[in-house]
Amino acid sequence: MEKPVLVFDYDGTIHNTILIYEKAFRRCYAWLVEEGYTKEQQISRERIAGWLGMNSRDMWNTFLPRLPERVKEAAGARIGRAMVEQIRGHQARWYPGAEEMLDQLKAEGYPMVILSNCKIAYRQANWLEFAMEQWFSAFFDCESFGFRPKTEIIREVQKEFALPFIVIGDRRSDLDCALACKSPFIGCRYGFGEEGELEGADLIADSVTELPELIHRQSSARAAHRQ
Repeated sequence: MEKPVLVFDYDGTIHNTILIYEKAFRRCYAWLVEEGYTKEQQISRERIAGWLGMNSRDMWNTFLPRLPERVKEAAGARIGRAMVEQIRGHQARWYPGAEEMLDQLKAEGYPMVILSNCKIAYRQANWLEFAMEQWFSAFFDCESFGFRPKTEIIREVQKEFALPFIVIGDRRSDLDCALACKSPFIGCRYGFGEEGELEGADLIADSVTELPELIHRQSSARAAHRQ
């Protein structure tokens, strides 16, 4: 039986990104306050985590929409550089069990790709740090596609990888991506999504280690439907 292509989100699905993103964000926010671009306020880790999975433009338009565009770009670049520095400094961490999960799926013959709302430098740093080529055939970042939404970038994925897909992620943008390519969606409740974001998912994972079983279940359901 033909194996579906597994289209993984990255941040909040495989990578526990808050460990490096919070530090990078708070450093950038202190700079914005120091330069007089915004007033200081208390920002919780939960609120910061809620921005993970958004592309940089959407994040700043949500958080400080009145910032001049040049400042948003500068702030996004600062956060990006700080995150890449931490990755290169071996401070990034995947969820416990993520590598074993990927080893299992690879051994079972599932083709796998990443589709992430991230920048090129971030993609490259993670690809090298975690030697991701041993599991994934490709890593699609949104900057390479002009920061278009995943619902559009998935069409580019389809040019390189034939359906069927199973989409796996922790945010509404991942669910919308699955709907756009008419594919089943496995929602990752352990990630950074807010309450209700994953409503409509075909299956829900509460841990990264649950993904193989859910993927098997979804693959079997697809096979049974085709018979």
